[in-house]
Amino acid sequence: MTIAVDFDGTIVEHKYPEIGEEIPFAIETLKMLVNERHRLILWSVREGKLLDEAVEWCRKRGLEFWAVNRDYPEETLHNNPSYSRKLKVDMFIDDRNIGGLPDWGTIYRMISQNTTWQDIVDEAESGNPQSSHHRYRHEERIKKKWWQI
Repeated sequence: MTIAVDFDGTIVEHKYPEIGEEIPFAIETLKMLVNERHRLILWSVREGKLLDEAVEWCRKRGLEFWAVNRDYPEETLHNNPSYSRKLKVDMFIDDRNIGGLPDWGTIYRMISQNTTWQDIVDEAESGNPQSSHHRYRHEERIKKKWWQI
């Protein structure tokens, strides 16, 4: 799987343009994903020297990315006329997700077990299947198809 990973607020706490403290288990989890043969792309608003600092910060902790702000390592405007900062990946890990960033243990579980955030929520609520939210979500899934709003 190819996964784009944000830096500020996802791997480290927000301190831009400085580099914040590591978010617990971020580097360890990302290294596990690399060892499982996932392709990680650092996907950041950082450019130039600030981007180089972020890449080096990760490298010093043993994390190497497959590519940085591009779909593959060799991609340039010259060898890909349709080059775009919009990455073509299977998944994005970013603190700006709706609902925020889950903890890194949950992120790893979702990727390694091919599960969704909704599966995690449903499992947590299964201890109380009579909760109004659980009943609503169950009824909603029965009534609606994925393409309906």
